[in-house]
Amino acid sequence: MTAITPPDAYLADEAESPELIKAKIVSETARINWLELQKFYAAGAVITVASELDLIEVAFAFSLDDKATVADLLAKGTVGRTSEQQAQQWFDNQTELWAVVISPWILVQHKPLQQELN
Repeated sequence: MTAITPPDAYLADEAESPELIKAKIVSETARINWLELQKFYAAGAVITVASELDLIEVAFAFSLDDKATVADLLAKGTVGRTSEQQAQQWFDNQTELWAVVISPWILVQHKPLQQELN
């Protein structure tokens, strides 16, 4: 029987190459409608990243299990579990978000189109 490799298994194997890890994260980052993330939100697996942060850098910190950086982001309130109020707003507006999976989390970020173009 063939073992199934988790999608982020490359992180452990390539920890010595930050550029390669970041490139992999970039390649796995995509736009997704909030409606498609409902079951993950219900399971408590969705983490919101503030729009002023670099989603790739935050995902990189999560992928390395960089406790100091993640704790700092959590303390500042720029990263955290998606609130009920935010989830409802995104649901009502059928918002599209940037998302990337860093198991067991799905990191999401809302960047309005005007902000993305800057």
